[in-house]
Amino acid sequence: MSGQIRPAGQADLDAMTALAAMRREQYARYQPMFWRPAADAEQKQRPYLAKLVASDDVITLVSDDAGRVTGLLIATLTPAPAVYDPGGLTCQIDDFVVSPAGKWPTTGAELLRAGLAEAGRRGAIQAVVVTGHLDEPKRQALRACGLEIASEWWVTPRPLG
Repeated sequence: MSGQIRPAGQADLDAMTALAAMRREQYARYQPMFWRPAADAEQKQRPYLAKLVASDDVITLVSDDAGRVTGLLIATLTPAPAVYDPGGLTCQIDDFVVSPAGKWPTTGAELLRAGLAEAGRRGAIQAVVVTGHLDEPKRQALRACGLEIASEWWVTPRPLG
């Protein structure tokens, strides 16, 4: 194990916000228009993360390596859209970051497995994880944990019109 996986706490918010900002910058290089961070993204995200960490309905985990937060995973449980019937709740994982990228095979996989196990205990039967199309270390960790691609989003690289 590369560190301890534990529930996130309010004391982790600065590190979580910094990790999320790092991911936004990375993904903005992949597709500058879609992933472009707002000028005040960190000021907006920190209170949002605080609300999620305080909620009993959201799974918020961090990886802790000797007192340093090296990763985060946030999962929400939701019903599938009405036109689909997977057979239960969906675990939606959007904020999922590990640093450095070389820790995806260890820390990333451990975080994901812990998040999926907790989601399963709470009644989820499937997980949907968001990732950038060029985030190959993360994509490899998802594959290693048994996930498969179900959909892709295609975007225009420039404003319409």
